[in-house]
Amino acid sequence: MDSFPNNNRTIQILSAAAQGKYAVGAYNCYNDDGVIAVIRAAESCRSPAIIQLFPWTVKFQGPHFVKFVVEAAHSASVPIAVHLDHCIEPDDVKTALCLPFDSIMIDASTLEPEENVRKCREIVQIANAKGIAVEAEMGRIEGGEDGLPTVDMEAILTQPDLAKAFVQETGVQFLAPAFGNIHGNYGPGGPEASWRLPLLMDVHRAIPQVPLVLHGTHGVSDELFRETRKYGILKINMNRTVRDDYTDFVAQNAGKLELTTLKTRGVEIYAKSIERVMRDVLGSAGNA
Repeated sequence: MDSFPNNNRTIQILSAAAQGKYAVGAYNCYNDDGVIAVIRAAESCRSPAIIQLFPWTVKFQGPHFVKFVVEAAHSASVPIAVHLDHCIEPDDVKTALCLPFDSIMIDASTLEPEENVRKCREIVQIANAKGIAVEAEMGRIEGGEDGLPTVDMEAILTQPDLAKAFVQETGVQFLAPAFGNIHGNYGPGGPEASWRLPLLMDVHRAIPQVPLVLHGTHGVSDELFRETRKYGILKINMNRTVRDDYTDFVAQNAGKLELTTLKTRGVEIYAKSIERVMRDVLGSAGNA
Protein backbone atom coordinates (compact mmCIF):
# COMPACT_ATOMS: atom_id res chain seq x y z
CA MET A 1 0.00 0.00 0.00
CA ASP A 2 1.31 3.44 -0.94
CA SER A 3 2.24 5.90 1.80
CA PHE A 4 2.21 9.69 1.87
CA PRO A 5 2.51 11.57 -0.43
CA ASN A 6 1.63 8.97 -3.09
CA ASN A 7 -1.61 7.96 -1.37
CA ASN A 8 -2.91 11.49 -0.91
CA ARG A 9 -5.98 12.21 -3.03
CA THR A 10 -5.32 15.92 -3.66
CA ILE A 11 -1.74 15.20 -4.68
CA GLN A 12 -2.88 12.39 -6.98
CA ILE A 13 -5.46 14.65 -8.64
CA LEU A 14 -3.04 17.53 -9.24
CA SER A 15 -0.21 15.23 -10.37
CA ALA A 16 -2.54 13.76 -13.00
CA ALA A 17 -3.52 17.30 -14.05
CA ALA A 18 0.14 18.24 -14.52
CA GLN A 19 0.69 15.20 -16.72
CA GLY A 20 -2.51 15.77 -18.67
CA LYS A 21 -1.99 19.54 -19.04
CA TYR A 22 -5.35 20.55 -17.61
CA ALA A 23 -6.44 22.32 -14.42
CA VAL A 24 -8.77 21.11 -11.68
CA GLY A 25 -11.49 23.21 -10.13
CA ALA A 26 -11.55 23.57 -6.36
CA TYR A 27 -15.16 24.49 -5.66
CA ASN A 28 -16.06 26.34 -2.48
CA CYS A 29 -19.15 24.71 -0.97
CA TYR A 30 -21.20 26.17 1.86
CA ASN A 31 -23.96 23.57 2.13
CA ASP A 32 -25.01 20.15 0.91
CA ASP A 33 -26.39 21.62 -2.33
CA GLY A 34 -22.88 22.64 -3.35
CA VAL A 35 -21.39 19.29 -2.38
CA ILE A 36 -24.01 17.34 -4.33
CA ALA A 37 -23.64 19.67 -7.33
CA VAL A 38 -19.87 19.16 -7.51
CA ILE A 39 -20.15 15.38 -7.27
CA ARG A 40 -22.90 15.17 -9.89
CA ALA A 41 -21.08 17.52 -12.27
CA ALA A 42 -17.81 15.62 -11.87
CA GLU A 43 -19.46 12.26 -12.50
CA SER A 44 -21.38 13.62 -15.48
CA CYS A 45 -18.23 15.08 -17.04
CA ARG A 46 -15.93 12.26 -15.88
CA SER A 47 -13.79 14.95 -14.33
CA PRO A 48 -11.66 15.06 -11.19
CA ALA A 49 -12.63 17.75 -8.70
CA ILE A 50 -11.82 19.24 -5.32
CA ILE A 51 -14.51 20.24 -2.86
CA GLN A 52 -13.40 23.16 -0.70
CA LEU A 53 -14.83 24.04 2.69
CA PHE A 54 -14.10 27.09 4.80
CA PRO A 55 -13.41 27.03 8.55
CA TRP A 56 -16.82 28.72 8.86
CA THR A 57 -18.43 25.54 7.54
CA VAL A 58 -16.65 23.40 10.11
CA LYS A 59 -17.80 25.70 12.92
CA PHE A 60 -21.34 26.24 11.68
CA GLN A 61 -22.22 22.73 10.48
CA GLY A 62 -19.85 20.78 12.67
CA PRO A 63 -17.30 18.00 12.21
CA HIS A 64 -20.00 15.48 11.29
CA PHE A 65 -20.80 17.53 8.18
CA VAL A 66 -17.14 17.37 7.17
CA LYS A 67 -17.20 13.59 7.56
CA PHE A 68 -20.34 13.42 5.41
CA VAL A 69 -18.65 15.53 2.69
CA VAL A 70 -15.52 13.37 2.71
CA GLU A 71 -17.50 10.13 2.58
CA ALA A 72 -19.67 11.44 -0.27
CA ALA A 73 -16.66 12.72 -2.21
CA HIS A 74 -14.60 9.57 -1.75
CA SER A 75 -17.57 7.39 -2.73
CA ALA A 76 -17.93 9.10 -6.10
CA SER A 77 -17.08 7.25 -9.29
CA VAL A 78 -14.41 9.85 -10.14
CA PRO A 79 -11.54 11.22 -8.01
CA ILE A 80 -12.78 13.99 -5.71
CA ALA A 81 -10.71 15.39 -2.84
CA VAL A 82 -11.87 17.51 0.09
CA HIS A 83 -9.81 20.56 1.01
CA LEU A 84 -10.05 23.13 3.82
CA ASP A 85 -9.46 26.63 2.46
CA HIS A 86 -7.91 29.61 4.29
CA CYS A 87 -7.23 28.06 7.66
CA ILE A 88 -6.03 31.07 9.64
CA GLU A 89 -6.76 30.68 13.35
CA PRO A 90 -4.64 28.19 15.35
CA ASP A 91 -7.79 26.52 16.71
CA ASP A 92 -9.06 26.04 13.14
CA VAL A 93 -5.81 24.34 12.18
CA LYS A 94 -5.94 22.12 15.26
CA THR A 95 -9.51 21.09 14.47
CA ALA A 96 -8.73 20.48 10.79
CA LEU A 97 -5.89 18.13 11.64
CA CYS A 98 -8.32 15.93 13.55
CA LEU A 99 -10.70 15.62 10.59
CA PRO A 100 -10.36 13.49 7.42
CA PHE A 101 -9.43 16.30 5.03
CA ASP A 102 -7.23 15.34 2.09
CA SER A 103 -5.54 18.73 2.21
CA ILE A 104 -5.69 22.07 3.99
CA MET A 105 -4.53 25.57 3.17
CA ILE A 106 -2.53 27.33 5.85
CA ASP A 107 -3.13 31.05 5.58
CA ALA A 108 -0.30 32.73 7.46
CA SER A 109 0.23 35.21 4.63
CA THR A 110 -0.54 38.21 6.83
CA LEU A 111 2.39 37.37 9.11
CA GLU A 112 5.96 38.51 8.63
CA PRO A 113 7.79 36.22 6.14
CA GLU A 114 9.95 34.54 8.77
CA GLU A 115 6.94 33.78 10.96
CA ASN A 116 4.99 32.52 7.95
CA VAL A 117 7.80 30.06 7.23
CA ARG A 118 8.03 28.90 10.84
CA LYS A 119 4.30 28.40 11.23
CA CYS A 120 3.91 26.63 7.90
CA ARG A 121 6.83 24.28 8.52
CA GLU A 122 5.47 23.28 11.90
CA ILE A 123 1.99 22.53 10.55
CA VAL A 124 3.29 20.75 7.44
CA GLN A 125 5.20 18.26 9.59
CA ILE A 126 2.11 17.43 11.66
CA ALA A 127 -0.29 17.36 8.70
CA ASN A 128 1.90 15.23 6.45
CA ALA A 129 2.36 12.71 9.26
CA LYS A 130 -1.44 12.38 9.28
CA GLY A 131 -1.58 11.99 5.49
CA ILE A 132 -2.87 15.53 4.88
CA ALA A 133 -1.26 17.66 2.15
CA VAL A 134 -0.69 21.37 2.70
CA GLU A 135 -1.15 24.46 0.55
CA ALA A 136 0.27 27.81 1.61
CA GLU A 137 0.01 31.36 0.35
CA MET A 138 2.87 33.79 -0.21
CA GLY A 139 1.58 37.34 -0.06
CA ARG A 140 -2.08 38.27 0.10
CA ILE A 141 -3.73 41.09 -1.79
CA GLU A 142 -7.06 42.28 -0.45
CA GLY A 143 -9.39 44.27 -2.66
CA GLY A 144 -10.31 47.60 -1.10
CA GLU A 145 -12.58 50.34 -2.37
CA ASP A 146 -13.53 49.72 -6.01
CA GLY A 147 -11.41 46.57 -5.87
CA LEU A 148 -8.14 48.47 -5.66
CA PRO A 149 -5.44 46.83 -3.54
CA THR A 150 -5.07 48.15 0.00
CA VAL A 151 -1.35 47.37 0.16
CA ASP A 152 1.80 48.19 -1.75
CA MET A 153 1.65 45.72 -4.65
CA GLU A 154 5.40 45.57 -5.17
CA ALA A 155 6.04 44.75 -1.53
CA ILE A 156 3.68 41.79 -1.38
CA LEU A 157 4.05 40.10 -4.77
CA THR A 158 5.63 36.64 -4.67
CA GLN A 159 9.27 36.71 -5.76
CA PRO A 160 10.51 33.57 -7.57
CA ASP A 161 13.68 33.10 -5.52
CA LEU A 162 11.79 33.52 -2.27
CA ALA A 163 9.10 31.11 -3.46
CA LYS A 164 11.73 28.44 -4.06
CA ALA A 165 13.26 29.01 -0.64
CA PHE A 166 9.81 29.00 1.00
CA VAL A 167 8.88 25.64 -0.49
CA GLN A 168 12.22 24.15 0.48
CA GLU A 169 12.07 25.48 4.03
CA THR A 170 8.43 24.63 4.76
CA GLY A 171 7.89 21.47 2.72
CA VAL A 172 4.45 22.61 1.50
CA GLN A 173 2.98 20.55 -1.32
CA PHE A 174 1.17 23.38 -3.17
CA LEU A 175 1.74 27.13 -3.39
CA ALA A 176 -0.68 30.00 -3.96
CA PRO A 177 1.41 32.88 -5.33
CA ALA A 178 0.51 36.57 -5.30
CA PHE A 179 1.00 38.01 -8.79
CA GLY A 180 -1.66 40.72 -8.74
CA ASN A 181 -4.61 38.42 -8.06
CA ILE A 182 -6.98 39.99 -5.56
CA HIS A 183 -9.18 38.42 -2.89
CA GLY A 184 -12.47 40.20 -3.48
CA ASN A 185 -13.50 42.49 -6.29
CA TYR A 186 -11.08 43.78 -8.90
CA GLY A 187 -10.89 47.41 -9.93
CA PRO A 188 -12.30 48.93 -13.13
CA GLY A 189 -9.58 47.33 -15.26
CA GLY A 190 -10.42 43.87 -13.98
CA PRO A 191 -7.89 41.06 -13.51
CA GLU A 192 -6.24 41.92 -16.84
CA ALA A 193 -5.05 45.24 -15.40
CA SER A 194 -3.87 43.71 -12.14
CA TRP A 195 -2.31 40.36 -13.00
CA ARG A 196 1.38 40.07 -13.83
CA LEU A 197 1.58 36.87 -15.82
CA PRO A 198 5.34 37.14 -16.53
CA LEU A 199 5.91 37.07 -12.77
CA LEU A 200 3.67 34.03 -12.46
CA MET A 201 5.74 32.29 -15.13
CA ASP A 202 8.95 33.15 -13.28
CA VAL A 203 7.52 31.60 -10.11
CA HIS A 204 6.52 28.48 -12.04
CA ARG A 205 9.99 28.17 -13.53
CA ALA A 206 11.58 28.54 -10.08
CA ILE A 207 9.50 25.65 -8.67
CA PRO A 208 8.33 23.67 -11.73
CA GLN A 209 7.41 20.55 -9.75
CA VAL A 210 5.15 22.39 -7.31
CA PRO A 211 1.47 22.75 -8.29
CA LEU A 212 0.43 26.40 -8.22
CA VAL A 213 -2.98 27.49 -6.97
CA LEU A 214 -5.06 30.39 -8.26
CA HIS A 215 -6.94 32.46 -5.71
CA GLY A 216 -8.87 35.65 -6.43
CA THR A 217 -10.98 34.39 -9.34
CA HIS A 218 -14.14 36.50 -9.11
CA GLY A 219 -14.60 38.33 -12.41
CA VAL A 220 -11.94 36.34 -14.27
CA SER A 221 -12.86 35.59 -17.88
CA ASP A 222 -12.91 32.09 -19.35
CA GLU A 223 -10.03 33.01 -21.63
CA LEU A 224 -7.88 34.26 -18.77
CA PHE A 225 -8.61 31.10 -16.79
CA ARG A 226 -7.45 29.05 -19.78
CA GLU A 227 -4.32 31.19 -20.08
CA THR A 228 -3.26 30.45 -16.49
CA ARG A 229 -2.93 26.77 -17.33
CA LYS A 230 0.20 27.69 -19.33
CA TYR A 231 1.77 29.19 -16.20
CA GLY A 232 1.77 26.20 -13.87
CA ILE A 233 -1.67 26.78 -12.37
CA LEU A 234 -3.18 23.36 -11.66
CA LYS A 235 -5.73 24.13 -8.92
CA ILE A 236 -8.20 26.91 -9.65
CA ASN A 237 -10.40 28.04 -6.79
CA MET A 238 -13.97 28.60 -7.93
CA ASN A 239 -16.63 30.28 -5.86
CA ARG A 240 -19.09 32.77 -7.35
CA THR A 241 -17.97 31.85 -10.86
CA VAL A 242 -20.04 28.67 -10.55
CA ARG A 243 -22.37 29.65 -7.70
CA ASP A 244 -24.06 32.85 -8.88
CA ASP A 245 -26.70 31.20 -11.10
CA TYR A 246 -27.67 28.91 -8.22
CA THR A 247 -27.81 31.81 -5.75
CA ASP A 248 -29.97 33.88 -8.10
CA PHE A 249 -32.37 30.96 -8.60
CA VAL A 250 -32.75 30.39 -4.86
CA ALA A 251 -33.23 34.10 -4.18
CA GLN A 252 -35.96 34.36 -6.80
CA ASN A 253 -37.80 31.18 -5.84
CA ALA A 254 -37.45 30.75 -2.09
CA GLY A 255 -40.97 30.80 -0.67
CA LYS A 256 -42.51 30.17 -4.07
CA LEU A 257 -41.47 26.55 -4.58
CA GLU A 258 -41.62 23.62 -2.22
CA LEU A 259 -38.26 23.15 -0.53
CA THR A 260 -37.73 19.78 -2.20
CA THR A 261 -38.32 21.33 -5.64
CA LEU A 262 -36.18 24.34 -4.78
CA LYS A 263 -33.26 22.15 -3.78
CA THR A 264 -33.62 19.75 -6.72
CA ARG A 265 -33.70 22.49 -9.32
CA GLY A 266 -31.08 24.51 -7.47
CA VAL A 267 -28.61 21.62 -7.53
CA GLU A 268 -29.31 21.04 -11.23
CA ILE A 269 -28.49 24.69 -12.01
CA TYR A 270 -25.41 24.62 -9.78
CA ALA A 271 -24.15 21.41 -11.42
CA LYS A 272 -24.61 22.83 -14.92
CA SER A 273 -22.45 25.84 -14.03
CA ILE A 274 -19.73 23.51 -12.77
CA GLU A 275 -20.00 21.24 -15.80
CA ARG A 276 -19.50 24.23 -18.07
CA VAL A 277 -16.15 25.18 -16.53
CA MET A 278 -15.01 21.55 -16.41
CA ARG A 279 -15.65 21.18 -20.13
CA ASP A 280 -14.98 24.64 -21.57
CA VAL A 281 -12.50 26.28 -19.21
CA LEU A 282 -10.41 23.85 -17.16
CA GLY A 283 -10.09 21.02 -19.64
CA SER A 284 -10.64 18.52 -16.83
CA ALA A 285 -13.70 16.81 -18.37
CA GLY A 286 -12.99 13.32 -19.66
CA ASN A 287 -9.91 12.90 -17.49
CA ALA A 288 -11.37 10.60 -14.84
